Amino acid sequence: MKILQINCVYQRGSTGKITYDLHTALQEQGETSVVCYGRGPKTKDPGVYKTCGELYGKWCNLRRRITGLMYGGCFFSTERLLHILRREKPDVVHLQCINGYFVHIYRLIHWLKKNRIKTVLTLHAEFMYTANCGIAMHCDRWRTGCGACPHRWEATQSLFFDRTAESWRRMQKAFSGFERDCVIVSVSDWLRLRAMQSPIFEHFRHETVWNGIDTHGAFHPTVSNLRNASGIREDKLVLHVTAHFSAAAGHIKGGAYVIALAKRMPDTAFVVLAARDEIPADTVLPKNLYRPGSVNGPHRLAQWYTAADAVLLTSTRETFSMVTAESLCCGTPVVGFRAGGPESIAPEMYSTFVEQGDTDALQRALEDRLRTPFDRAKIAETSCRKFDRAEMCARYGQIYRRLCAEKEGENG
Repeated sequence: MKILQINCVYQRGSTGKITYDLHTALQEQGETSVVCYGRGPKTKDPGVYKTCGELYGKWCNLRRRITGLMYGGCFFSTERLLHILRREKPDVVHLQCINGYFVHIYRLIHWLKKNRIKTVLTLHAEFMYTANCGIAMHCDRWRTGCGACPHRWEATQSLFFDRTAESWRRMQKAFSGFERDCVIVSVSDWLRLRAMQSPIFEHFRHETVWNGIDTHGAFHPTVSNLRNASGIREDKLVLHVTAHFSAAAGHIKGGAYVIALAKRMPDTAFVVLAARDEIPADTVLPKNLYRPGSVNGPHRLAQWYTAADAVLLTSTRETFSMVTAESLCCGTPVVGFRAGGPESIAPEMYSTFVEQGDTDALQRALEDRLRTPFDRAKIAETSCRKFDRAEMCARYGQIYRRLCAEKEGENG
């Protein structure tokens, strides 16, 4: 069995790590695994190919912003990718997150369909059925073909043109007739139900496979002295982990709510771990809000999860929420707004989610969680079984083998 994965990045970010985990697991099982990726540094790992130069990727991004067409272009890098596909002749192609301006998506899908290549498409975001924005938020135009986009800049960053309807038609045409050979995998049940309602994917086979994390080497309860080391004196600690911390009202990651709760709950420590912190240096924040910066490595992050009494989620939308999975595997309950993915993967006994934007309800839920004793070891034991990356790899392995068996049956 030969599996070829295509992803925007390799061994970086959540999807890059998932791609690497699947690649490694397949090799350990004696299967042939190939990876093609578009962006980021080159790697010397065998069977892994970078198909797009960084400058060319930036040019493709600029071209897309000028033309308004989201997922076309990328002629040379797409040619290189198709050359590898022809040479490797995989049994199954697994498409992960293929935005990032390194591949002409419509052309790739058409080629896979034309050549009857068994394909797994994992939805980590919504752009493959919106054909435009990565997260559709509260807009439902993707159900009827988009066009006249009320959020054109946020959705496409197009400088001049609204071509959202054309992008949608191109994506629908690319996938039309591919139902027999392509399986759509969503990373949460919430996302799967959305994809099933899409006119582009309504006739496809759909499955849910949760993202897997390292529950043995990193994300599990661990010894932590970070409270004392960070000078935290409050009795309770609430942790907020985010890619982007901003105080701007309406920001998708909801940093303004974290600040508001810190002001309302002065006896509770709020710790923000952000890869990107956009709070101006002269901003006056409550003294109980701590910002140690980004965390270097999963082991340090696990120490923060273990040190916390609750993890706070304030995103508007999440298709899965690695923060939720990581927190639960470290035995820490989760409180947040209903954002789609998080509440569909977190057990109710270990989490509380309230309506978006209801700060009062969020405060009550958080205070209630902080008052309620919890069994960290029990939460971690249950969650580590569910979110273990070995379980994720096994689920994908079942899908690969089923598609290979279908292929053998069709070939007689």
